[in-house]
Amino acid sequence: MELQTTENTPENAMDVLESLSSAINVAKHLMNKCQRGNSSKSDSELKSTIQQLEEVINHMGEHLSLIPSSTFQNQKYAEVSVRSLSNEMKHAHFEVGQNQESQTKELEPQKSLSEEEHNHHEEPVQTESDLYSINVEVSRDNFQFLNKPYLIEFLKNKSLSSQSELNNRSMSSSALPQTIGYIEPLYKTFYCPLTNQIMDDPVTIESGVTYERHAIIEWFEEFDNSEEILCPTTGKKLLSTVLRPNIALKTTIEEWKARDEEAKIKVACAALSLGSSASMVFEAIRDLQGICARKQYNKVQVCNAGVLPLLVKFLEYKDRDVRCAVLELLRELADDDDGKEMIAKMADISTVIKMLSSGHQPIRHAALLLLLELSRSQALCQKIGSVPGGVLMLIRCKYHHSVDAFSSEKADEILRNLEKSPENIKHMAENGLLEPLLSHLIEGSEEIQMEMASYLGEIALGNDSKTYVAEKASPTLIQMVHRGNTLSRSAAFKALAQISSYSSNARILTKAGIIQVMAEEMFTRRIYDEPMNSRNEAAAILANIFEAGIEFQNLQVNTHGHKITSDYVLYNIIHMLKNSTPDELNVNLLRIVLSLLKDPNAVNNIVSVVKESEASYTLIELINNPQEELGVAAIKLLIELSPHMGHTLVERLCKTRGQPESLILGHMTTQISERHAVSAKFLAKLPHQNLTLNLALLRKNTVPTVVQTINQLQISGIRTSRYASAYLEGLVAILVRLTTTLYEPEFLSLARKYNFTSLFTELLMKTSSDEVQRLSAIGLENLSEESINLSKPQQMKKSKSWKQALPKFLYLGSSKKRKESICPVHRGACSSQNTFCLIDAKAVERLLACLDNENVVVVEAALSAICTLLDDKVDVEKSVSMLSEVNAIHHVLNVVKEHRGEGLWQKSFWIIERFLMKGGDKSASDISQDKLLPATLISAFHHGNGNTRQMAEKILSLLNKVPGIPTAGYTL
Repeated sequence: MELQTTENTPENAMDVLESLSSAINVAKHLMNKCQRGNSSKSDSELKSTIQQLEEVINHMGEHLSLIPSSTFQNQKYAEVSVRSLSNEMKHAHFEVGQNQESQTKELEPQKSLSEEEHNHHEEPVQTESDLYSINVEVSRDNFQFLNKPYLIEFLKNKSLSSQSELNNRSMSSSALPQTIGYIEPLYKTFYCPLTNQIMDDPVTIESGVTYERHAIIEWFEEFDNSEEILCPTTGKKLLSTVLRPNIALKTTIEEWKARDEEAKIKVACAALSLGSSASMVFEAIRDLQGICARKQYNKVQVCNAGVLPLLVKFLEYKDRDVRCAVLELLRELADDDDGKEMIAKMADISTVIKMLSSGHQPIRHAALLLLLELSRSQALCQKIGSVPGGVLMLIRCKYHHSVDAFSSEKADEILRNLEKSPENIKHMAENGLLEPLLSHLIEGSEEIQMEMASYLGEIALGNDSKTYVAEKASPTLIQMVHRGNTLSRSAAFKALAQISSYSSNARILTKAGIIQVMAEEMFTRRIYDEPMNSRNEAAAILANIFEAGIEFQNLQVNTHGHKITSDYVLYNIIHMLKNSTPDELNVNLLRIVLSLLKDPNAVNNIVSVVKESEASYTLIELINNPQEELGVAAIKLLIELSPHMGHTLVERLCKTRGQPESLILGHMTTQISERHAVSAKFLAKLPHQNLTLNLALLRKNTVPTVVQTINQLQISGIRTSRYASAYLEGLVAILVRLTTTLYEPEFLSLARKYNFTSLFTELLMKTSSDEVQRLSAIGLENLSEESINLSKPQQMKKSKSWKQALPKFLYLGSSKKRKESICPVHRGACSSQNTFCLIDAKAVERLLACLDNENVVVVEAALSAICTLLDDKVDVEKSVSMLSEVNAIHHVLNVVKEHRGEGLWQKSFWIIERFLMKGGDKSASDISQDKLLPATLISAFHHGNGNTRQMAEKILSLLNKVPGIPTAGYTL
């Protein structure tokens, strides 16, 4: 059927099939002829039948060999089996065996499977345990001494284990196919009369009977008196217990065992090739295990018989007992280098590693033991480690000691073996096992240290791992930088750069002495033939450490006593910045200076050095650098310097070509970057009232872009980029700075044109940023302070013009003037756009809402804006009345209760005082009903500063809580 259905059916397929079919029928006839009444046949007839059977089998072998190789395609094992079967059949030979008891010649062939099925109605043939035509039970029946009490008792003690082993052998072999045509007969003399087992070390005693050595020694030990020792078989008393090795018998048995084991290997191969049932495969593998365990050379025979390819395909067999047995047998075959190499070539190591996650514990253990055996070969270590996820699985087993102690122990042994390959050490570190890498780094040779350090620089470490490495390896890495060759230094620099990138490691590295070594690399040490820039590497590491916020006060950079904040260090850094150094080094130098500015004790010294060295020009020039990171670093440093030398920076910024407008217009893109945010923040941090900068921004036409961008951000939201919020804050601050110079007509016209009052009012409520709210309130405060000057009372003309005589509906005057209403607070015509009136802009309610903010700076800015409506220049009574209508005093009283800042108290107390003095009885009643206010006022009276205390005392006086303040002409 197989030949007929294959795609490559040979031309002679039908001839082969017909010939084999005919030959099988003839062979069956001859077999039946031999089995029927063979005792009555003459020797010549029997030999003739046997000769005919040989010819038929030889003929079948010839026809099997006619099947071409192309038929098998990729099934090479099937081809090997067919070729082997053909070869055996072509050389098949039978002889008449001689029975030792009857001395008659007879042939006892084994029945084929088809014969057994055909004759299933006949009595079943007893299956022999070792595939040979001899019943081992006969050996005990022929003993003449079974009725002796000593022997009976001895056999009782031994029979259970012996019979169990015989039964196991019988069960094992019964599942295997009967494929051996001829096997050397097994003789009774091979068996020990005591153990009923084939002897390994036969010895002959005085009676001439041969026994297994250990069995007869145990027999002798059963007798207390050496003079009463009897032979187990003959029952004769033994005068001597001398044991003489039966070398001839031992040699014969060994030869038979060799043939027997060779035959069993063939049977097992056939069973594995067929693989018809799990039980057959399992028993075949168990038999092979037993064969391999008996003699080392048997393992070579098993491998040479082609078992390995058959075993490998069963690694993924559905039956887990089979998989477990395969793993155990492979481990047996892998006990030498040749076996390991053969297994590694034929087996997929990844399949074995997958079994480490099996829920069946025996499979996990067997897989670990096989991997342990393979890992003893250095050549295979890298192959095991290269399996994706293999090292991770082993590490997982190693750390699950509480779940499976055996697996943990064996996985640990495997990992130690895998350390023979440096690449495996890297894989272990990548998967969280750092101890091998660190131990080789600390204790290894210079070459090993260099390799391990390079791995540390390459692999991605978690923060916990970085700390562990810093604690264990930082002294070694620092020493490699200081004393190593070029390659070692380069590897150590990369490792230290990664370790220092985690801020928590700064103190560990500082304690290890890294500061002085890195400072030496930056300022004094020069190795001109190195391909790397050691100054850049050192600067990056120092920048990482300084950014972590360590204390700089007592941090020395060399043996001369120079500290990190000394002029020596600062001038060296500025000098390197002023010279055309690589961009990457400049970035790290700027990071170092920026970190040093965080130390209050170092600020004055840094500002002084920057001013004296004219480094500010260099920093301003770096703003325009196309390299994003360098430009951002320069601007960040300028932002920190602006509170200390802001006007100087403005002067030099405005003298630089393309500035300051390029900070707003020079890099406009759809995506908001960090450079956008820091550029806007820099312009916002420079002195707000610096007219030079404000005019430059105005005349370079940056304001339309700022206003347009703010509106776009309000529409799209600040979540479009991580820097959008900071960018919006910077843009709003730029507009606020322009409100500080409204005395200039150009800025006044600008504020009116873009309606700054409405813009800031909208920003108060349409943003989630506290800083934008604070800036908007400040902008409204600046605008509102100008309202009293811009709001002019309407002039009543003495004579009526002809326009006044017209009916109202025919009035053709300016609509703009008609829209400007009389403001009760500012006493004149007001509008939000022209006079920046907060009342007309409806900003008061939004400012009051800001008083509920938890951020103190927002609350203080909103209070300042509200205070502009209670200034002496406005109509305070009307203002108080207007604020009372929106319940302003309750918001202010809440501020007093919730916050304790001096600035907030002063502004709040000032507003409360205004309400008490100008608000009439209603305001006084509302304020006096607040039960917590007196306690707050008393606290401020006792603990506040001068102004706060005076204001608290005045309010308490107005509330009749303290004696009234004397009049101006009264002297105490």
